[in-house]
Amino acid sequence: MKNLRILVVALIVTGLAAAARGQGALYVNPVAIRISNSTADPGLFSFLGPGSTSRIFYGVDFGGFYDVPNVFPAGEIGIDVRDQILHANNASLNSFLVGPRIGIKPISARLHPYVEPFIGVGSTRAPNTAIKVNKAQYGVFAGADYDLGRRVSWRVIELGYSSLDTASGGTIGGTESIPSATLINFSTGLTFRLP
Repeated sequence: MKNLRILVVALIVTGLAAAARGQGALYVNPVAIRISNSTADPGLFSFLGPGSTSRIFYGVDFGGFYDVPNVFPAGEIGIDVRDQILHANNASLNSFLVGPRIGIKPISARLHPYVEPFIGVGSTRAPNTAIKVNKAQYGVFAGADYDLGRRVSWRVIELGYSSLDTASGGTIGGTESIPSATLINFSTGLTFRLP
């Protein structure tokens, strides 16, 4: 599954980057996500840990995007495909996300803000099991890239908000009812534009 995701990202970005006048880019950035629930999961399969309502997960966010400039007067539109791999407390989160990328007209010639609503699949594994739970994940990212040169941009910041049903006693054969987790995403790093 992981190799398939990498292949899909590479094929989409490569194919789209070959199209006329478009701008494609690849990125690999560190990411931190605060995952929280309004209700603590007391069960053995608690994703955040028994009795815990929040935890920060760290990992990597990699993917690519393709923007078509001059589609509408306020900016550009494109597509972003990404995979996030994160860990904390011997638990893991892997999110495969796809969505439209809406570039807002630059504030300056070098600063390019954007917003990305997305949908995908979040795969979670609790600390005390090898069972993975795959659920729909949806939300929005917003950020800004600052051109450092012709081919490299600094992702000044990217913030995200999403919702996901994580591994829990309720999703792994139990009867507990745990509400969807809220994920707050923080990332920064470099973006490499394709020729």
